[in-house]
Amino acid sequence: MNNHNASKRGAPPHHFIDDEWLALRDEPVLDAARPIVDPHHHLWDRPHHRYLLPEILDDLNTGHHVRGTVFVECSSMYRADGDPRMASVGEVEFVNGIGAMSASGVYGPVRVAAGIVGKVDLRLGSFAQQVLEACVARAPDRFRGVRHMAAWDASPEVSSLLRPPPKDLLLDPAFREGYAGLGRMGLSFDAWMYHPQLPQLIDLIDAVPDTPVVLNHLGGRAGLGPYAGRGDEVFKAWKASIQALAERPNVSVKLGGIGMRLGGFDFHERALPPTSEELAQAWGPYVQTCIEAFGPSRAMFESNFPVDKSCCTYRVMWNTFKRMAAGFSESEKADLFAGSAVRAYSLPAELAQPAPQAAAA
Repeated sequence: MNNHNASKRGAPPHHFIDDEWLALRDEPVLDAARPIVDPHHHLWDRPHHRYLLPEILDDLNTGHHVRGTVFVECSSMYRADGDPRMASVGEVEFVNGIGAMSASGVYGPVRVAAGIVGKVDLRLGSFAQQVLEACVARAPDRFRGVRHMAAWDASPEVSSLLRPPPKDLLLDPAFREGYAGLGRMGLSFDAWMYHPQLPQLIDLIDAVPDTPVVLNHLGGRAGLGPYAGRGDEVFKAWKASIQALAERPNVSVKLGGIGMRLGGFDFHERALPPTSEELAQAWGPYVQTCIEAFGPSRAMFESNFPVDKSCCTYRVMWNTFKRMAAGFSESEKADLFAGSAVRAYSLPAELAQPAPQAAAA
């Protein structure tokens, strides 16, 4: 096979997906009847890639028993008109429409976007509450919280967002004023940053302790740029922050997002896509560290699709998670694959249960 796309796979900012390469790897589905709630994916229509309801259904319907999903903001379909402070409400409206389409049952039993994590610029301070109220009004049955990405690093190899946040965002008094409104409204905060910033997240949580926090992507352990070749040192610092965060009872963690190039693994460069065994071996120490710290009741596997699709297919991704969870009890697996996500995002309890036809089988 011509491997000329290897350097483009997963490269930010567009995270190129090489479908021809991915098709070279297939596996039978493991533990196919296990209910899954995928708590982290995106939807967009961009010049370089489209990932809307048909595309995500193509991934969800590849053999695993996915019951529902949570959409997480990705600057998609912002309003072009009106008050620019309200522009991000357009994304919530857009995703709520997809959620309503899925809830009709016309597209099958899975409930896409049963929960919505939107974007509100919390630096708006007290005005952020008006934007939050608008989001709730547009999607009262699905809007669950906000992600305002704080991922910043001095290295351009690490800091790869199209619109990177300012340094020390979480310490900004205006941001903290807006953040405080989440807890008052019963909304959660999805935290995405790189591992050297985790102490700032701890400081934020201790200063404003009433907001539920969902830590994204294993806490953003970086393995590129200045962090490459320093595996033991990075792991030690990252683990200390993970353990400190786990001491805060209002924090849970998403187990995934490690298929991005940020992690420093070489899977994107290989002639063949990785197997679930290879991924489980490589990612296992980080996932196990998080589960040991938080416990299965505050940890949840996530796909981070379509971003992590640059590394492997949806089928291989969830096979990987099932391999890493093999040693846990049945109740612990139920939490890791569905229950923790249902609780974190106040989703319908039935999403964590087998569908009647799956239970009968």
